[in-house]
Amino acid sequence: MRRFLATVGIASLLISTAARADCTDDAMIVFDGSGSMAEMGFNQIDEPRIFEARRAMRTVMPQVEPFRRIGLIVYGPGGAGGVGECSGIELRFGPRADAAKAVISAVENLQPEGRTALTEAVALAAKTLGAPEKPGTVVLVTDGKETCGGQTCALAAQLSGTGLVVHVIGFKVRGEHFGWLSEGETDYVSSVSVAQCLATQTGGEYVGAETVDELVDAMNRTLGCNLLF
Repeated sequence: MRRFLATVGIASLLISTAARADCTDDAMIVFDGSGSMAEMGFNQIDEPRIFEARRAMRTVMPQVEPFRRIGLIVYGPGGAGGVGECSGIELRFGPRADAAKAVISAVENLQPEGRTALTEAVALAAKTLGAPEKPGTVVLVTDGKETCGGQTCALAAQLSGTGLVVHVIGFKVRGEHFGWLSEGETDYVSSVSVAQCLATQTGGEYVGAETVDELVDAMNRTLGCNLLF
């Protein structure tokens, strides 16, 4: 019996270590700061997405920061008018310990504008993490569309098999057409981001979120430790 319990104990330790290993790689959050994060009203959104995203970040970041080094890229703000609206991609900081305050501050002070260059932003995150030489995790928070001509699924194919895992959180993703006659009961509120292929091809997870609580859960699942969340 003692030998059996000892074996179980060792097995449990190995499972615990394996689970923790999933959350120790450096990570980059790629955060959507484009103009659509300020939308509300007609799209069945009672307040701008950015307000809820701020509340979610205040909750989740202190929970996940103990488990890994985290960096931040924001895309959207900072690009000039016209074509330059796609140039607003900013590496705020690379992976570092105790990143919660810095991430929260960046999102709190973010004023959404510009377009959605999510593909180029993820590519920058991969480069920052040292892919393909080093493993790492990217968590993309987006409200859906690539609007800067990036070939999202081509990038996914390039990253496949490199050891880089991309998780995609589709936050209040909306379809192209609102169904007035059906009171919105169309794919308008159940659409999936074009970035889903980034998760599919790199072994990551695609998570849809409509509420602050769902966004917190999604961030915990993708940034936190699987053993605990």
